[in-house]
Amino acid sequence: MNIIFFGPPAAGKGTQARIIEEKYGLKQLSTGDMLRAEISVGSELGLAAKKIMDRGELVSDEIVIGMIAKRIDSPACAKGAIFDGFPRTVPQADALEKMLAERGKKIDIVMELEVDQDMLVARIEKRAAEEGRSDDNIDALKVRLEQYNDYSAKVLPYYAAKGEVHKIDGKKAINEVTAQIEAILQPEAEARAAG
Repeated sequence: MNIIFFGPPAAGKGTQARIIEEKYGLKQLSTGDMLRAEISVGSELGLAAKKIMDRGELVSDEIVIGMIAKRIDSPACAKGAIFDGFPRTVPQADALEKMLAERGKKIDIVMELEVDQDMLVARIEKRAAEEGRSDDNIDALKVRLEQYNDYSAKVLPYYAAKGEVHKIDGKKAINEVTAQIEAILQPEAEARAAG
């Protein structure tokens, strides 16, 4: 089962992905984490990505999809993956679909965690106080929010046209958000177990 989480920064995607990962055996795939891992082991992909990043440029979709393909083929993703923060463009969404189709897989569920801006600001301030993350400040949030709004405005309609994008009320307590997500995932998981 392959799912995509959409949602602005501090919507709770990471928290929910960890819960779902543990319960369903899916693997959360963060392209940023994967790039850093490839670079640290000095793989061919990592070396190519490092050269591009050192020039201050964005890593090409081809390299990112290659990295995701490598991860999808690994035993860690045998039960499926959770995509968080990817795809960010329609060409990336197309490339992801094509790569998955070559492996007899597809995106099964797309979810959007909806949280209003005031709550996001409060969450960022709380997280900054508790975890001390350098990117947890209001200025960084505004930039990240703008980026999210920009790419989600293009990519969400792509998935909406293919079927339903499930809306999740991300303002609720963590366990209530999890319950909403599980209500969507459980039928798919049961169908897979039966089939």
